[in-house]
Amino acid sequence: MTATTTKTLEATLAPPTAHKERRLQRTVATYRRALTDAFERGADTQSAVNDVVTGYDLASYAKDALKNYVPQLRETYNAEELDDHHPVRFTNRGWRLDHSEDRTHEFCWRVPQAGRANVFWIPIRINPTQRELWDDLLDGDVTVGEFRLQEHRTTWVLHVSVEYEVADPEEPDDPTPVGFDIGESKLLTGCALTDNDTPTQPYIYDGGRARHLRKEMHTTLKRLQERDAAEWRVDERFDYYQNALTDIVEKASRKAVKYARQFENPVIVLEDLSYIREHLDYGAWMNRRLHNWAFARLTGRIEDKALEAGIPVRTVNPAYTSQTCHACGHLGSRSSQAAFRCTNEDCWVTEYQADINAAANIAGRLDPWGESLPWKPASDDSPRDGSGCDTTSGHRGASREPRQTTLSAYSSETSSRSEPSL
Repeated sequence: MTATTTKTLEATLAPPTAHKERRLQRTVATYRRALTDAFERGADTQSAVNDVVTGYDLASYAKDALKNYVPQLRETYNAEELDDHHPVRFTNRGWRLDHSEDRTHEFCWRVPQAGRANVFWIPIRINPTQRELWDDLLDGDVTVGEFRLQEHRTTWVLHVSVEYEVADPEEPDDPTPVGFDIGESKLLTGCALTDNDTPTQPYIYDGGRARHLRKEMHTTLKRLQERDAAEWRVDERFDYYQNALTDIVEKASRKAVKYARQFENPVIVLEDLSYIREHLDYGAWMNRRLHNWAFARLTGRIEDKALEAGIPVRTVNPAYTSQTCHACGHLGSRSSQAAFRCTNEDCWVTEYQADINAAANIAGRLDPWGESLPWKPASDDSPRDGSGCDTTSGHRGASREPRQTTLSAYSSETSSRSEPSL
């Protein structure tokens, strides 16, 4: 069996002539006016967006992309205002690529414009590490999705989403579940369950650096705008922070898969984060902070890299993973961000590293009754008597060895070693 995975190919446009530069600038400006107009009018359906953007001098492929994107801004992303740096999006129908080994730049991209007579070609410099996929794109072995044009300070960047098939990993008969908890304090915490569901060699990738970058980005850009700084300076700082955060996501997802591969027959277990987002209700300020974390982005990159590595990925119900004791299944307390306390007097666990406890619970929810867990519960599965008998983590006994795992007994990737520095 095969599965479909998605990647984003990146290319830089060769320096355009003055005439082509003006046309690129005009395309970006027109697209952003159309986007802002549709968003501020509250268009929330494709038909409503179409009524707004029809009069704009844009290629039909850009208008179709807007019809898909604008409703998502409110329905999926709960956006209340627009970012000033939206790339120009095009649907895959407008994709054209040419190739010749005789040119300095082998690849050329046809830039969609309003009116067939106005389209033009421009050379692009591909990311050399993605050469194989660019060749597959030419041969038709991969499918183009949406593609985006982004203006940077001195360059133009093209991003192309592609889909291609890889062998679908089969879940082994005797799997080792490796759970990952994604959070704000610790960006990524992994824990495998081996030897009769015993947490083994947990791993933490610290989130402090990413949290610091997001806070600094917000403060810096706000101050630059208040001082009426030049647009290129605002763009430069925005790109800097976004690239740094992207680098963190890539490194964290790569290390997650590397961690899972050290175990025999690994199966990566993740929380169904769409279910989490639907049920977040911690107040507007905390919800905004939680949504600002790239939960879905990090999860998606873990899934992509695991698929390429041949490791199955499963998602489970996230309810109470951070509040339930992984050893006895009772609800406990989390008095601080780092510490989980079990309130069951008969359990050997007293205090446990909270994120590791959550990761162990996530791993333990892999197929506990011989069938896949639903992404959403069929009914209320919350504990009703303080025990774990009604939860998806309750069908496990206590660990065989009555020992206490201290808060320092884990492998940790700190920001100074694993994340980019300013």
